[in-house]
Amino acid sequence: AQNMWHPYTSLVKPTKTRLVESASGCKFYLADENSDRQIEVVDGMSNWWAAIHGHAVKELDNAAASQLGKMSHVMFGGLTHEPAVTLGNKLVDLTPDNLTRVFLSDSGSVSVEVAIKMAFQYWVARGIKGKTKLLTVRGGYHGDTFGAMAVCDPVNGMHATMFGGMLSNHIFAPKPGPKIGEPCPAEEATISELATLLHDNVDCVAAVIMEPIVQGAGGMYFYSADYLRQVRDLCDEHGVLLILDEIATGFGRTGELFGCHHAGISPDIMCLGKALTGGYMTMGATIATDEVAFGVSGGKSHDNPLPLMHGPTFMGNPLACSVANASIDLLLSTPWQSRVQSIQRQLRSELMDPCKDMPSVQDARVLGAIGVLEMKEPLGPEDQDFLVDECGVWLRPFGKILYTMPPFTISEEELRKITTAMRMLAEKKSS
Repeated sequence: AQNMWHPYTSLVKPTKTRLVESASGCKFYLADENSDRQIEVVDGMSNWWAAIHGHAVKELDNAAASQLGKMSHVMFGGLTHEPAVTLGNKLVDLTPDNLTRVFLSDSGSVSVEVAIKMAFQYWVARGIKGKTKLLTVRGGYHGDTFGAMAVCDPVNGMHATMFGGMLSNHIFAPKPGPKIGEPCPAEEATISELATLLHDNVDCVAAVIMEPIVQGAGGMYFYSADYLRQVRDLCDEHGVLLILDEIATGFGRTGELFGCHHAGISPDIMCLGKALTGGYMTMGATIATDEVAFGVSGGKSHDNPLPLMHGPTFMGNPLACSVANASIDLLLSTPWQSRVQSIQRQLRSELMDPCKDMPSVQDARVLGAIGVLEMKEPLGPEDQDFLVDECGVWLRPFGKILYTMPPFTISEEELRKITTAMRMLAEKKSS
């Protein structure tokens, strides 16, 4: 463990790591430093929001084992294979009707990089110069690679202090004002400012990029579906592409299969990751319309077709594709919507309602299988120790945000353990 450099920590004073010996259902089994026994904890994070079915899932295990008997990997340049073809068809069937072309990659962040590259090349291939900027909103998060970092919040984002001066400069509108469930009239201040920025910079903006409905690692903020509808309308009005980053929201997390379904809209480019493989394998996908895909390629009648110059070594990995196919089949064969609705009801009754007026809590909010307590003061390592050691749950707060995104398969009792732990910590901070 001494040689390992874990995410989001310094080697000078690294955050504590715990040894996981196994995982099953909605639980981790941690090694106890002081004995030979295991410590059982409920997983409230779904492996960073990805393990929607939980752990050691028979259907996903079998898919991986079966594919291992055939081939674990084959390069995707000049070759293809059945698991990738099947996955492409499934994704086209699942996502909005206009999305028809699937580009596979090896992570969510890379799917964003591909989307950005597509958006810029779309205009270059059409002979339109100067479209070198993206427009996005504050409070967003799109990944840890450089292109993605450049459209994360430039002031309060996790990369702002260290890398702000090194990243590409894009255009930022205010964080969406209206919250989920609220209307967003055209004269509302935040959508009005976005409209003005888009109008004033239309000659240089290639695309608008946003997380639909839920701003994830930027603060777990849920904004109005009406706001998102208006963004789609503004993009259409100004002839600008719309990229929706569904890496965190895709595959049912918000109560809809995709976040854009809340607003009844379709993007020109969609990014997927995380739950794509049920949390088993690393994989991303960027899905585009025919208009974008053929535009990037120089047009259907172009004499000199243009390639999209991107090709990760593990693009279209057969193991990941097979597991993704099994995960999608499993999701669609289960009552996932009613499960997410049940989680939402329980989170509201056991977390949001009792905590929203606590002195330590700035805001309490719930959407689908996401429960959030926004605290008034930042949380520290000692708070995570309390959650694990005293309460028996695995949660990973960041900044002032204490939240849970449990697997959809979580039991009422297991979820109650999470809500009780979060409530206990909020009470502790209030005293």
